Amino acid sequence: MKTKEKVIPRDLLVPFILITSLFALWGFANDITNPMVAAFRTVMEISNARAALIQFAFYGGYATMAIPAALFVKKYSYKKGILMGLALYATGALLFYPAAKYQIFEFFLGSLYILTFGLAFLETTANPYILSMGDERTATRRLNLAQSFNPMGSLLGMFVASNVILTALQSDVRDASGNLIFNTLSVAEKEAIRTHDLAVIRDPYVALGFVVILMFLIIYFFKMPVQKNPDHSIHPMHTFRRLAANPKYREGVIAQVFYVAAQIMCWTFIIQYAENLGINKATAQYYNIVAMAIFLTSRFFSTLLMKYMNSRLLLTLFAVGGFTMSLGTILIQGMGGLYCLIGISAFMSLMFPTIYGIALEGLGDDSTLGAAGLVMAIVGGALMPPLQGAIIDLGKVAGLPAVNFSFILPLFCFVVIGIYGYRTLKVHK
Repeated sequence: MKTKEKVIPRDLLVPFILITSLFALWGFANDITNPMVAAFRTVMEISNARAALIQFAFYGGYATMAIPAALFVKKYSYKKGILMGLALYATGALLFYPAAKYQIFEFFLGSLYILTFGLAFLETTANPYILSMGDERTATRRLNLAQSFNPMGSLLGMFVASNVILTALQSDVRDASGNLIFNTLSVAEKEAIRTHDLAVIRDPYVALGFVVILMFLIIYFFKMPVQKNPDHSIHPMHTFRRLAANPKYREGVIAQVFYVAAQIMCWTFIIQYAENLGINKATAQYYNIVAMAIFLTSRFFSTLLMKYMNSRLLLTLFAVGGFTMSLGTILIQGMGGLYCLIGISAFMSLMFPTIYGIALEGLGDDSTLGAAGLVMAIVGGALMPPLQGAIIDLGKVAGLPAVNFSFILPLFCFVVIGIYGYRTLKVHK
């Protein structure tokens, strides 16, 4: 239904832009990190399943810190929550320097874990902050607009991963037959290459840490809007009981778990899918960039569609589209399957902010802790990628390349999302 209310009030435009820039900032972190699963697998000589612990650490940080972040914001303010998030983000990024020096995989995992403490603060705070910047009737559209800048940061992260990191990795150089030369080298030669490659991985994260510090200073000195009549009292158990009794919210958290799992799996293992077709990591990352460009275009298009179509109906239809493309990814061997995998991004585009907005509708003072539950749902990105990596390590499953078959996990995720979309449309009106 078309509405006359302004999506962004004029007096809140600059704060909206500042907070929206954070969406790009954590998008960059997400998508410079996804290709690191493949990079660490080679340079550290570990399995797909162990390399996927990168995602376990990254998204596990969200699960650990989402509720503490919400309690912090509830006690203090949105602005202090943002500043705390930026401080933790910068700390985790700068810890890549000693991690590369000591060449310990677990040190990298710990750095990412702390970095995502900061991202948990940012997402727990920024999403409801954006929802509060204007009329409640335009809140979902406003959040979709802000979230549209997230894939811009993601695209930049992918570009840096592809052109600064993956192309410079000496461990990924192949011979004329497409085999990794790194696997044939002596221990001393491997050690020299490992030192070089870990420095290549380290530098963009350290640079990112200084960018985050700059953003911290800008927001620290800028006068940001405050909540009207804020309630700083904390009664988490009462709030949790109310949220648990709300089926639209409760099912929204479940749907969000499966959405984030699908997104991370589709973007993390696109490199392995392409490698199975004989494509090297740096070239494979370009396909990831194409997927993100499609995601970005579709996000703006779907936000426009929401002026004329029910967001719950769109969520249901896009889940059906994601299911169909996942089926093609599994069954079609060759470039057609890769194209289907890329096409999934078009249908994932509106899911996160739409599930988020629908689940938080009408929660009032419970929205801060409600937002934490939805950010905590990002744990889906920690749990399923290692399982998909373990499937890929099998080689062959049911007569299909294991990397193809592994996308049965995202396919199942889209079934869950489709059910939630349908129930919000027909049951939770």
